This record gives sequence, C-alpha cells and structure tokens, in this order.
Amino acid sequence: MEPVIVDQAKYVDGVRQPCGDLSDELAALRSASDRPDFLWIGLKNPTDAEFELVREELDLHPLAVEDVLKGNQRAKIERYDGTTFVVLKTLRYVEETSDVETGEVMAFVGDRFLLTIRHGEAAALQGVRHRLEADPEMLALGPQGALHAVIDQVVDGYTAIDDELAKDLETIEEAVFAGDRSVHSQTVYNLKREVLEFKRAAVPLHKAISVHFSPASTMADSEIRLLYRDVLDHLSQSIDHIESYERLLTDVLHAYLARVGVRQNEDMRKISAWVAIAAMPTMIAGIYGMNFEHMPELGWRFGYAFALAIMFTVCLLLYRAFRRSGWL
Repeated sequence: MEPVIVDQAKYVDGVRQPCGDLSDELAALRSASDRPDFLWIGLKNPTDAEFELVREELDLHPLAVEDVLKGNQRAKIERYDGTTFVVLKTLRYVEETSDVETGEVMAFVGDRFLLTIRHGEAAALQGVRHRLEADPEMLALGPQGALHAVIDQVVDGYTAIDDELAKDLETIEEAVFAGDRSVHSQTVYNLKREVLEFKRAAVPLHKAISVHFSPASTMADSEIRLLYRDVLDHLSQSIDHIESYERLLTDVLHAYLARVGVRQNEDMRKISAWVAIAAMPTMIAGIYGMNFEHMPELGWRFGYAFALAIMFTVCLLLYRAFRRSGWL
C-alpha cells in the first residue's frame, strides 16, 4: 500500500534535515531562531482518520479540514487564524485521448510549516521539492517560498496544456474547413469541454492570487509578492488563450453545422434528381401496363422498342439537365 505521508522534512536555513515528531519539531523551530525555518509535510490521498493525526499535530482549522475531507473544491486561497489554506486544481493532458484530467492539491501554510495534500494522479509535487532543495536561497524564504514553488509548478502545467489544446484546436479547425468527414460535432464538443475544464481551474486561481498576493496584501513579504507577479503573468496569458479557444471552438462548431447543412442539401438534391429520373420510366411503364384493349401502339410491332426508347431518351435528357444545374 502506498504511504500516505509521501515525504516530510525540516528545512533549516534552506537545507533539508530529518524530521521527527511534528509537534516537537514545530515547537523547536518556533523557539530556536528568527530565521524562516520550517517543516514540509506531503500527503497523498489521505483517509479521514489518517488526516486527523496530522490535523491534531498542526492544529488546523475545522472549516479548512472539512474542505480537505470533502475534496473537489474550487481553486481558492483563504485565511484561518493565521494559517493560509490553498486549493489548486491540477491538470494533466492525456496524449492518447486528448483529454484533460483534473486533480487537486491543497496546502496549509502556517507558522513554520507547509502541509501539501495531493488528490489524484494529475500532478506530482516531488519534482518541486527536489528542485527547491537544490536552491537553498529559495527555501530560505520559508514556507511561503515553498508554496510559491508549488503554485508555480501548477501554473507551468497549465501553460503546457495550453500548448496542447492549441494544437488540437488547429487540427480540428483545418479538418472542418477542409471538409474532412472524419470530424464530427462530438469531436468539437469534446475539445470545448476540455477547454472549459481548463478554465474552471485557472480563472478562480487567478482571482485568488490577485487578491491575496497584491501589493496591498500583508500575507507575504515584498519579495514573495514579486514572485507571484510572474506567476500571474503566465496565468493571465493562459487564460487569455483559453478564452480565445472557447470563442474559436464556438465558431468552428457553427461552421461544422453549416457544412453539414450544405452537405445534406447537396445529398437531398442528388436524391431528388435520381428519383425524378426513375419516375419517368415508371410512369411510362405504368401507362402501358394498364392493359386496355384500345390503346395506341399495343398492337404495333415496334411498340415495345418504342417505349424503351422513350424511357431511355427522357432519362438521358433529365440526367443532362440535372448535371448542368449542379444537382448531380
């Protein structure tokens, strides 16, 4: 069974050290020095009982704990009694199906600690921790610096998915306007749904960061706020792109439906033309099949050949007329 606590460590002056009992380590860090040394605990898919153990050690607010246990929260940043609670929607692009999978990362930032909880497989945070451990100056900024790295990793994932969605949109757009019949409305709708999934993750996060890490905010120092300005720039760019994709997909869907209507009209014209051509010999054969005694040509030696000739001639004339008009 995969461990719930995937990693935990103590960072002193930006350097990783082993971590023992959480409450004891926190008490030692809070009384040791003025440096922003901290604990970083990483959890993955914890059960209620497993998370309760960590909650007691870190004294987390019950409302935030309730959000963690329920899961599937909107991206947000909230403050609870000196602890910052962050919800991030993580995204992963599945190359085989062109789907965007959604996961969730939650984080608590408090006095000398950072707790991250990951739900799902959409984003791993191990790479963030390893990258930060190679950059002690960033870790020396404290738990707020580590939180910035986590959010930056999530936003970088948005940028990568933005590029993939742009390629998918370009492919569908070219296929629709080239008249490729392998593209269906379901294809366009599926991509539109993935774009909406992206938007649901990115837009609330942008609003939350703008409010909580603005120049007027007291949640972080000036250096951390400058780092978040760069995150906001990347996030704003991705949101601008995704909103343009949404509009383009609506236009592409309308164009596809218009082409379907045109194709249906063309098919109906062809069907109507062939029905008209088939109706003429049917009418002539019906007249000569009425079996009245006194009908012209019934006793004529060449009557049968004459009827066939009339059918052929009429069908040929109709065919040429429909061809000239573009119905066939």
